Amino acid sequence: MDKARKLTLLNDPIYGFITIPDPLIFRLIQHPYFQRLRRISQMGLSYLVFPGAHHTRFHHALGSMYLMQKAIRILRFKDIEISDKEELALYIAILLHDIGHGPFSHAMESSIVEGLNHEAISGHFMNALNDEFNGELTMAISIFKGEYKRKFFFQLISGQLDLDRADYLKRDSFYSGVPEGNVNSERLISMLNVYNDELVVEEKGIYSIEKFLTARRLMYWQVYLHKTSLVAEQLMIRALKRAKLLVKSGVYLSGSKALQYFLKNDTDARNFDGSALEIYAKLDDYDIISALKDWQYQDDFVLKELSRMIINRDLLKIKIKSKKFKSEKIQSHILSISEQFSLTKEEASNFVFQGEISNQAYESKNDGIQILMENGKVCEITKIANHLNLKVLAKPVTMFYMCHPKSKL
Repeated sequence: MDKARKLTLLNDPIYGFITIPDPLIFRLIQHPYFQRLRRISQMGLSYLVFPGAHHTRFHHALGSMYLMQKAIRILRFKDIEISDKEELALYIAILLHDIGHGPFSHAMESSIVEGLNHEAISGHFMNALNDEFNGELTMAISIFKGEYKRKFFFQLISGQLDLDRADYLKRDSFYSGVPEGNVNSERLISMLNVYNDELVVEEKGIYSIEKFLTARRLMYWQVYLHKTSLVAEQLMIRALKRAKLLVKSGVYLSGSKALQYFLKNDTDARNFDGSALEIYAKLDDYDIISALKDWQYQDDFVLKELSRMIINRDLLKIKIKSKKFKSEKIQSHILSISEQFSLTKEEASNFVFQGEISNQAYESKNDGIQILMENGKVCEITKIANHLNLKVLAKPVTMFYMCHPKSKL
């Protein structure tokens, strides 16, 4: 018996049993590139706030594929033609859409790998897998890049009502224990349709969309942009940058071979080749946490303190408000820390800094959600008069934060 056919079901706490629809999907799931996602946190350092948020990108990828299976069944029921090859390509594209995420998600992109986001790295992984699997991922890659002839395929992968968002909102809500994000993804999917090769939502699904967008807005404020998660991620970014600076100046730091590579070398879009990809594929959350545990005993004050703060959850104090903080206040804090610990102002700025966060649940001008009315017309959702709340959700809200020590370090 084909080993790929022995395991056909996975038990998921959100949806129940998830069926693996094809032997190729099974082989992709079994591949070390994909298995790495078991060791990549879905919500970064959010577990420092929400103790249950230890789920991984592996969970999310499988959940997104499950929702794609439901979406294809619904669209076919509504007489939208999707061939067997296209079906398989959609499964592959959604399964691998986040395969490029590094340790603690976005912290890696902002520190030791420059100018190369996880979407680009996902593309590198998919190309490498396509070579290994003799071109069987070609159509999936075309869909993932938005190059395939059928526009709504890409919208299912990456759009304002894509299956990525439909899963992570529901899943992150479950694991964080924040009920506001618990969207009815199956109801939303049942309302999908296609009009002029674009994904649309039938009129009777309007209230489900409003709930979906409201949930997204609330999850960003309450979970993804939670002030403790925010300051923890900023400390992680600064710790990794400091480690890279020290290593490049000749200081020895402990760490896995994969982490050492990215600390010693400047890696960006221009030189991220097959060799770099293979090393990146060996890097996960455990490399970073293990390194931080050692670095908290380093001689360098900055790296030692940043690492200790993350490991012991003894974080900086963070203030958030609607207006920018006065630069004089920031500089005063920096000067105080600099004098207290004999640091340069640049070194002290690792402990006193400011930034901004923005939350926009819906972008009406960027591939907006189209509603298929009962009379056959298609309207962008904010133009429907009796749904003014959505116009509020479409407005970006920007807040400003400042981080500084709670007292003396």
